[in-house]
Amino acid sequence: MQKQRDRDERRPRLPFTAILLAFLKLGLTSFGGPIAHLGYFRTEFVSRRKWLDDSAFADLVALCQFLPGPASSQVGFSIGLLRGGLLGGLAAWLGFTLPSALILVLFAYGLAGFDTPLAQGALHGLKVVAVAVIAQAIWGMARQLCPDRPRIAIAVAGVVAVIFLGGVSGQLSAIAIGAIAGLWFCRGSTQASKGMRHAPLEAPIPRPVALALLLVALTLLFVLPAISAAGFGGHGLALFDAFYRAGALVFGGGHVVLPLLQASVVQPGWISADAFLAGYGAAQAVPGPLFTFAAYLGAANGIAPNGWLGAVIALIGIFLPGLLLILATLPFWEQVRRHDVARAILNGVNAAVVGLLAAALYNPVWVSAITGARDFALALICFVLLTAWKTQPWIVVLFAACGGMALTIPGLAAG
Repeated sequence: MQKQRDRDERRPRLPFTAILLAFLKLGLTSFGGPIAHLGYFRTEFVSRRKWLDDSAFADLVALCQFLPGPASSQVGFSIGLLRGGLLGGLAAWLGFTLPSALILVLFAYGLAGFDTPLAQGALHGLKVVAVAVIAQAIWGMARQLCPDRPRIAIAVAGVVAVIFLGGVSGQLSAIAIGAIAGLWFCRGSTQASKGMRHAPLEAPIPRPVALALLLVALTLLFVLPAISAAGFGGHGLALFDAFYRAGALVFGGGHVVLPLLQASVVQPGWISADAFLAGYGAAQAVPGPLFTFAAYLGAANGIAPNGWLGAVIALIGIFLPGLLLILATLPFWEQVRRHDVARAILNGVNAAVVGLLAAALYNPVWVSAITGARDFALALICFVLLTAWKTQPWIVVLFAACGGMALTIPGLAAG
């Protein structure tokens, strides 16, 4: 009977183009890093399009926090996979990834620049709007996922863990605290919510196929270095191996991958340290996932294959392990999240995710974007537009970019 209700609740699959266009809009406008991306995803797919509910979204975020790879891209790929099958997952990844990847490849060719005053002002405005987007996401998720005192306390503990420990260790500690506290304090809330319906997260991947994909991901991780070291495949395989290992060994994504990438491409002499830093600076100025920095490195490396072909090899290499792990684990995630004990743990983890967002709202988003009273006013206007006026996010993003450019006008900036 329960399975029949779940079938009735499942929404019809969406066509490839619908998912591609939805994520392309976000790929063009989602500035602010991986935590901000989660805010954009929630606004677009939970609040506006209602492709999934807050509980399902938070459970996806929790799963992707546990897995290595680019967390925000994995969440986006999962949403596309659930709504459109494998083609839907591919559409979500392409739409969210290609805009920034193309810009960074052009930058590697010397065709893109971000150092004019108006461009810098627009980029600053886009950092400011990320404050409003994340604040809106925290507000909405906290109301759904922290409805009682225990889960409010877990969210606060998550903030404290991230602030005092910092980095990936702080994020993983917050998730662990949430899991343990959820097991102890959220069993009652799990029993009370037994009758609630949650959007199912059943991936259209048979479990034997999922296990085979997990084996493929692990085999590539251990076999590629041996093949490359033996001299097979040339520089193309060595390039793919370097970026595959970087994508497979990093938790949390974002800036955490930079030391691995630097060791992979600068130390062997494939690219100079100055070129690496220049590309990293450009990656901060584009929307979408920071992992697209790999496209720049693949294009700019000094050994063929480079250029467009090198960019494609590096881009696929760095994203592939994270996407394979999603395909390998998501088919089992629906059963896990329905178990009473797992549900209690996830209630705690979801509250901790709210804490992660709140901590990120302060650092790095607030401290890097809000440099004065005018920035605060712009962020407040964007927040009101999103929450009270229900303005579409892309309109608010354009408004913030124009506001950032206006603040570069000498008289206004000084006054």
